[in-house]
Amino acid sequence: MPRESSAKFAIGQVVRHRRYPFRGVIYDVDPVFSNTEEWWLSIPEEVRPRKDQPFYHLFAENAETEYVAYVSEQNLVADTSGDPVRHPQVDETFIRANDGVYRVKADNRH
Repeated sequence: MPRESSAKFAIGQVVRHRRYPFRGVIYDVDPVFSNTEEWWLSIPEEVRPRKDQPFYHLFAENAETEYVAYVSEQNLVADTSGDPVRHPQVDETFIRANDGVYRVKADNRH
């Protein structure tokens, strides 16, 4: 059984991918891999992440489009650009604070 670890990033934080040109706002965190085996095996072996680390659900964007991404902690870094994220679900879920951090809207908390 994989060991659980503490998440380095928080819900509402803006992050970017280490290798690929996309960024996004974290809207959920899995303490360890929690997707399908098929999804995991679809990643080329030489870049396939470990399963025993947090995985983040992102409202993501690149230069062309917006989408939802599932990314391992090892592949993320904090985005310090201060630029807002344009993904349409961000405004439905979060309020952007003056410091650039996204806070979950009160009616979206459980």
